[in-house]
Amino acid sequence: MSEGKRKQHFVLVHGSCHGAWCWYKIKPLLEAAGHRVTAVDLAASGLDITKSITDIPTCEQYSEPLTKLLTSLPNDEKVVLVGHSFGGLNLAIAMEKFPEKISVAVFLTAFMPDTEHSPSFVLEKYGSNIPPEAWMGTEFEPYGLDNSGLSMFFSREFMKLGLYQLSPIEDLELGLLLKRPGSLFVNDLSKMKNFSSERYGSVPRAFIVCKEDKAIPEEHQRWMINNFPVNLVMEIEETDHMPMFCKPQQLCHYLLEIAYEFV
Repeated sequence: MSEGKRKQHFVLVHGSCHGAWCWYKIKPLLEAAGHRVTAVDLAASGLDITKSITDIPTCEQYSEPLTKLLTSLPNDEKVVLVGHSFGGLNLAIAMEKFPEKISVAVFLTAFMPDTEHSPSFVLEKYGSNIPPEAWMGTEFEPYGLDNSGLSMFFSREFMKLGLYQLSPIEDLELGLLLKRPGSLFVNDLSKMKNFSSERYGSVPRAFIVCKEDKAIPEEHQRWMINNFPVNLVMEIEETDHMPMFCKPQQLCHYLLEIAYEFV
């Protein structure tokens, strides 16, 4: 492996209602290219059966498995951090805490906050453009002492028609079997202080646009990029919200290109 293509450590962060399992096609592809890969289960997600989402009042607590992983790394190690969908907020929290440990953050059709507004801004903007019927029966339930939390459990219809519409049916079935309630933590994020230009804003960022995404439409993806410009934009044609299932080879190729660009 040449100096420009030396071994990288990819850390993969899933979106809401999913888990580390959703990277099962990407992890072996990146490893076959000679890299180290860690797919993280966020709190109350995937195989973390010690908690349910109703035990997690804040996005910081939801992100703890990621921040603990980065804490455990040697000070001289940098990772390529990849976040899908809501995982963009987990990336932002990690970037604010550990800018020196991240060579590049990749927002994969992911919510990407800025430094001018509240961390919840990109979610609130998104919510204002999505009519309730677009969720296709997805269940929302308040939780917490003052009902300030809101859990979210994707419906079969939403997953089939809104998330996985171009993905293999086997991956849809896997998602339906393994999905767990999640949260967008909008209320909590609205109370957090803004991410800083000095820390979060100092980490190089790439954004991968998925052109046929119905969950986070291309228009909103482009709006977030214009709202907080990134170092590199790539796009995948004919791809739904789940590029790791829909176009795994192309996604892996892009991730490697991005990693080599920001060594």
